[in-house]
Amino acid sequence: MSKSRMEFGGAKSNNEQRLKGKVAIVTGAARGIGAAIAKLFASNGAHVVVADVLDELGVGLANSIGGCFVHCNVSKEADLENTVKLAMAWKGRLDIIVNNAGTSGADGSIVNVNMDRVREIVGVNLFGVVHGIKHAARAMIEGKRGGSIICTSSSAAIMGGLASHAYTMSKGAILSVMKSAACELGEHGIRVNCISPHAVPTEMLISGYRRFVGDIGDEEIAKMCAAKASLLHGKGGSVEDIAAGALFLASDDAGFITGHNLVVDGGYTAANITMAHMYRD
Repeated sequence: MSKSRMEFGGAKSNNEQRLKGKVAIVTGAARGIGAAIAKLFASNGAHVVVADVLDELGVGLANSIGGCFVHCNVSKEADLENTVKLAMAWKGRLDIIVNNAGTSGADGSIVNVNMDRVREIVGVNLFGVVHGIKHAARAMIEGKRGGSIICTSSSAAIMGGLASHAYTMSKGAILSVMKSAACELGEHGIRVNCISPHAVPTEMLISGYRRFVGDIGDEEIAKMCAAKASLLHGKGGSVEDIAAGALFLASDDAGFITGHNLVVDGGYTAANITMAHMYRD
């Protein structure tokens, strides 16, 4: 084993760029989880296409990491097709796509749900992922180098009662299309996986919390997440935690992993902490 490798499963050491020379697209990359992923990928040697509808934030981020920005509304197939074409024109290849862009809303009872809003959410969260898989896979197949396709799902996809019906439905469907795409694209050496965050205090989550708990500060919401949304006492999820998971799935360290949903939730969906006192002396 070379000196650049650690003993644990052949994982690379921290000072080695794990995506050196790779070309990656990250959708919804202007802020939040997407921005953290774009930054971490770039720091690990990737050339990153920042794709988002937030032009000013996206351009600023792309400039700061040596990447490029493209305006991309993932609910429009043509926008994602153009994003893939931009990556190919920029660097001549595509190795990674993180289908991260998402939206929330359509709160309330299933008997009163606003179907127009449901269609909007599904258009971004689900169809946006399908558009990304479709056009990235075409480029990867043509490139004959394999690739890594990562889709952002949610803890809400595996545990009921964590989000609105529309959001839950869209994120659950992402898990299904990930598995079916992994079945087909494995023949071409393309890995397809999901990452499912839980209670990460991004702008989207904070605005959603405020609809229910009132106008409280960002830090207070983050503390609430840490106190109630993890088995790890006092620790809540961060955008950096999700980015680290995405980096693993994108890298060769995950070279034998496909069709997998990496749940980054501090164990929240694995166990019920209500009766945790039973285990104490």
